[in-house]
Amino acid sequence: MHRPCIALFVAVSACLSVTSVSRADDPAASTQASPDPAPAAATNRLSRETSPYLLLHAHNPVDWYPWGPEAFEKARRENKPIFLSIGYSSCFWCHVMERESFSDEEIAKYMNEHFVNIKVDREERPDVDDIYMLALQVYQQAAGSAAGGGWPLSMFLTPDGKPIAGGTYFPPRPDRGMPGFLSVGEAIHNAWTTNQEQIAHAADVMAGEVRRASVPGVQLTVVPLDRSLIKSVVAATTEQFDPEYGGLDFDARRPESPKFPVPTRIALLQSQLGKVGDDAAIVSMLDSTLDHMLRGGIRDHLGGGFHRYSTDREWLVPHFEKMLYDNAQLAEVYCAAYERTGRPEYRDVAEETFAFVLRDLTGPDGGFYSALDAETDGVEGQHYVWTKDEVIRLLGEDDAELFASVYGLDEPEHFEHGYVLHLPRSPADAAAAHKIAEEELRERLSGMREKLLTARQQRPELLVDDKVLTSWNGLMIRALAQGGKTLHRPALIAAAERAARLILTELRDDEGRLLRTRRQEVSKLNAYLDDYAFFVDGLLALHRVTGQEEWLQAAQQLTDDQMDLFWDPQGKGFYFTSNHHEELLARTKNAYDSVLPSGNSVSVRNLVRLAHLSGDPKYREKAREALTAFASPLQNHPGSLTYMAIALEDYLAQAGESDSKPANGTDAEVADSAGSPESTTVEAAKFPVESADQPLVLAARTDPRQADAVVSAKAYLSVDKLPPGGRAEVAVVLSIKEGWHINANPARPEGQIATEMQLKSAQRTTLSRVAYPRGHDFRMAAINEPLSVYEGDIVLKGVLEAPRSAAGQGEELQLSVRYQACDDRRCLRPTDAVLTFKVPVAANPADVKAINRPLFATGRNP
Repeated sequence: MHRPCIALFVAVSACLSVTSVSRADDPAASTQASPDPAPAAATNRLSRETSPYLLLHAHNPVDWYPWGPEAFEKARRENKPIFLSIGYSSCFWCHVMERESFSDEEIAKYMNEHFVNIKVDREERPDVDDIYMLALQVYQQAAGSAAGGGWPLSMFLTPDGKPIAGGTYFPPRPDRGMPGFLSVGEAIHNAWTTNQEQIAHAADVMAGEVRRASVPGVQLTVVPLDRSLIKSVVAATTEQFDPEYGGLDFDARRPESPKFPVPTRIALLQSQLGKVGDDAAIVSMLDSTLDHMLRGGIRDHLGGGFHRYSTDREWLVPHFEKMLYDNAQLAEVYCAAYERTGRPEYRDVAEETFAFVLRDLTGPDGGFYSALDAETDGVEGQHYVWTKDEVIRLLGEDDAELFASVYGLDEPEHFEHGYVLHLPRSPADAAAAHKIAEEELRERLSGMREKLLTARQQRPELLVDDKVLTSWNGLMIRALAQGGKTLHRPALIAAAERAARLILTELRDDEGRLLRTRRQEVSKLNAYLDDYAFFVDGLLALHRVTGQEEWLQAAQQLTDDQMDLFWDPQGKGFYFTSNHHEELLARTKNAYDSVLPSGNSVSVRNLVRLAHLSGDPKYREKAREALTAFASPLQNHPGSLTYMAIALEDYLAQAGESDSKPANGTDAEVADSAGSPESTTVEAAKFPVESADQPLVLAARTDPRQADAVVSAKAYLSVDKLPPGGRAEVAVVLSIKEGWHINANPARPEGQIATEMQLKSAQRTTLSRVAYPRGHDFRMAAINEPLSVYEGDIVLKGVLEAPRSAAGQGEELQLSVRYQACDDRRCLRPTDAVLTFKVPVAANPADVKAINRPLFATGRNP
C-alpha cells in the first residue's frame, strides 16, 4: 500500500486497537453487566426478514437495514459512512454486543444520526461475510495490528461499500483497555467529516487489496498433479497434532488456544490409511483425537452431538452452540472410525449424533435446521451444566455418586456456571474402579443419562436457528446416507432422501436454479458454490447407497448448472458466487478448507465421480483444470487445503496415476466400501486359494451334487479365526453357468431383483460393507432399457464382526446370496445360494492369522 494510506490506517486504528475476539468468541472479552433494557421500540426494517439472527435485532433502537440497495442508496444520498455488523444466531458474543451496544439508547441515537447501519446474517450471506472478513484482515495488516478475525464482525465502510476500518466485538464503553463502541463510532465519524478525501482514497486502496486477495495469484510455473502434493498436506496436518490431548488444530507456541475439531483434517488422515507407509502413527493420531473428543465436554453426553469448539486444550469446556455442519461431518468421521475399528463407542457417538439432529434439528418438512444457541437468559452453557445437588436430587445418593465419578463431578469445576459432563477415564477403567462389569455400568449409566436428559428438557428452551440452508443440508444428507449404510439403519437413509426431495422441490427458483435458504415456507437468495457442491455431494451419496438413478440424474443436472453459473473460463475453478449474482466489492474464488471443506474441493470430488459414472470426459477435464488452478496454493499452503488433497487423491486414482485407491472407499464411486467394484469381478482361477501350500478355510460351498445348478457358490475367510470385537473379511465366489446371468446390485432397470448377500449367526456376528461388483449391460428383446447383470465368475466381499462376548467360542454362520437367474429367453424364480459353516472365534485377537491372501489382496483391508 501507499505510505500515506498506511499512515492514515494507523491514525484511524489508534481508536480501534482492540484485542480482537478471534474465532468468534473470546472468554477474555468484557462480561460487564448489560445496561438497563431500552424502552420498547418500534420494529425496524429487520422485522420483515426471515433470518432468526436478523429478527433478534428487529426491536433494537438502532435503525437497522438489511443488506440491499435501500441502505446503500441512503448512504450515498446522505454521504454517510456505513456501519456493517455481521454475525449469526448461535454466536455468544454477537448476543452480548446486541444487548450491550445495540440496545443502548445513547449509542443507537449516535449511530442512527451519523451512519447507515446494516445487519447481516453470515449464514445467509457468506459472500458478504467472506469479503469483509478479508477486508478486516487487510486493514489489520496495514495498521500493524496482531488482532484476529471473528464474529461479531464490525466494519465501517464508505457509502459505496469500501472498507474504512473495523474490528470484532466492542464493549459499549471503554473496558479493560478496549475502546468502547460509542467512542469507535465517534472516531470514524470525525475522520470521515474531516479527512473524507483521504479516507476514501485509503478505502480505494484497501478495496483493491481485497480484490487481489480474493482469487488465486497467477501461477508462473506449472505444479505437477502428483502424490507429492498429497504427502505435503498430510505432513502439514500431522504437524498440528496435539500429542497429549489429541486434535489436529494444535499450535505448540500457543498450547492453551481454543481447539476446533476440523473434520476435514480427520477425514484426510482417515483417507490415507494404507497409503503413507506409517499407518501406526496415523492410527494413533486418529484414535487419540476421536477418543479425547468423545470423552470431552465438547460432546453432549446426554443429548448427543457436539458443541462447536473447545475453549481449552483438553476438550473440557466448549463454546456451547451446536452447528448442523459440525455434527454432519463428525457423525461421518465417527462412522468411518467404527468401520475401521469395530469399536462400539465410535458407533455410539455416530448414532447419538444422528439422533440429536433428527430430534432437535429437523423440521416437519424434513429439512435440517442450522443451529442451537449457546445461551439461556444471557448465560452461556447454562442449559447444559449441572450442580452436584441437582444430580443427587434426580438420581439419589448412590447413583449420583457413581454418575459423579464417571462424568467428572467429583473433580474441581472447570466452568464458572456448573459442571460440564465429561469422561475423565474410560468406561472400562470406571467399571474396574467400581468393581462392576463394564456392560452393567453401561446399562446403569444409560438410565441415569435418560433421567438427566428428561430433566434438562424442562429447562428454558434454547433458541433454534430454524432456517434450512442448502449447503449444510447437503452435508447432512451425505452423512445420513453413508451412516445408514454403515450402521444398517434404513431410517437414516430415508431421512436423507426426504431432505433431498425438499431441496429439489422447494429451494429452486423459476428457472430451476438452487436457492440458498428457506424458513417458514419462504425460499430465497441465490445459491452459492457451496450450496451446489455440498448438495450434489449428498445426492451422489444417496445414489451410492440406494442405486436409484433419480439421485444421479439430479446430481448431474445440478453440476451442469453449476459449471454454467460459477466456472471461471480464464483462471479455471469455480467462483463462490454465480454469474447472475449482484456485483459486490469482489468476486471471490478460493479452495481453502477449514471447519467446512471449500466448494472447489468438494466440486472436484463430485466431478471425478460423475466422470466415472457418466463416462462423460467433460467432468474429468473440469476436475483437472480446477486442480491445476489451485495446485500452487496446495503446494505453498498445504495445511489449508486438506480436502483438496483428498480430491486430488480421487483424481489420480481414477486415472491410475496413484499408487493407491481413491481417497475414501466409502466416498468414492470408483471404489465401493470393501474394495473397488472392478477388482471383485474376477476369474476364480486367479486366486490359488485351494492349493496345497496355501492356508485354507474353505468355509462352505453349495451342494456339488446339483450339477445342473445355474449358480454355484463358495465362501472363503481372510483369517483362520474370527477376532473377538474385531473384523475379518469374507468372500463369496459365485460361478454362473455359461449362457446365464443374474441381476447386478444395484439392479437396473428399476423393479429387477438385485443380487444380495445376507448373514445369520449363532453368536450375533454381523455382516457389513458388502461390496458388489459393477454389472455390465445386457439387452433382452422384451425390455427396452439394458439390464445390469453379472456373468461368469464374480466375487462378493463383506466384513464380519464378531462380538467380544464370543471370544473363545465356536460360531455358526449362514451366508445366503439371493439372486434371480435368466438367460436370453426366460428368467427363473428368485432363489438363494445358502452357505452354512462353523468357524472358531479366537480367545485372543493376537491368535488370529491371515489366510487366503491372494483372494483378499485386491480389496481394502477391513
